[in-house]
Amino acid sequence: MDQVLKARLSQIRHVALDMDGTIYMGSQIFPFTIPFLQKLTRLGITYSFLTNNPSSSLDDYLAKLHRMGIEATEEEMYTTTVATIDYIHAHYPEAKRLFLLGTPSMISQFEKAGFISTADDPDDVPDIIVAAFDKSLVYPRLCRAAWWIAQGIPYIATNPDKVCPTNERTILVDCGSICKSLESATGRKPDITLGKPDPNMLVGIEQQRGLQPAQIAMVGDRIYTDIKMAQNAHCLGVLVLSGETTLEVAQSAPNPPDLTLQNIEELGRLLEEAHS
Repeated sequence: MDQVLKARLSQIRHVALDMDGTIYMGSQIFPFTIPFLQKLTRLGITYSFLTNNPSSSLDDYLAKLHRMGIEATEEEMYTTTVATIDYIHAHYPEAKRLFLLGTPSMISQFEKAGFISTADDPDDVPDIIVAAFDKSLVYPRLCRAAWWIAQGIPYIATNPDKVCPTNERTILVDCGSICKSLESATGRKPDITLGKPDPNMLVGIEQQRGLQPAQIAMVGDRIYTDIKMAQNAHCLGVLVLSGETTLEVAQSAPNPPDLTLQNIEELGRLLEEAHS
């Protein structure tokens, strides 16, 4: 390890971890994940879990991590559902009624925050449309979302991902692709797209934990979300090749990551060396 990289890694006090493709794939945890988290704890490095996947509530994500052997708290979880709720509170404080293209689990998180989920009904007018990674998507609700978007109602996308990583023999069409369909039908893009690469989740970690950007490493398997967010937040960007991105894609990226590794196990070894 060169001295410049060692110096940068020696500053790290917190690791922000993407989930799908980084600590697990689909429903399967990687064998090196729990030993990596244990190593971080031994080194005195805290960690949190970030995901662009809004299809599950915080409680569901915590339960999934628990089933995999990872004990986490709500304070260690940052999802795009949380980011969207915070954004609406900040920018549309009077909004209460939302037309939500999302799973029942995601909708429950919005309702827990005090919002009302409007029906597929032309008389049930929402204040805002929220498009998300909707694994329960049905055609009439897609059409209703397009109708409200065409009427000029504020329109938020939870995340830009085109597909969601999976270990199954299928392609999981994600929010970015759903929004492309709505754009084709209405001629309108979302007013804002939250989630990675928007830096707000990392900024929230800095503020919550009293850290500087150079003390945070953002680790993920996607250049256009995880690494771009790290760059936008001026944090260390670590790309792992355990998910979506190949080495060839990483090497040809116009704005390459600070560090490209096979997986988080390699990062653990480097952090241990830098902190020794």
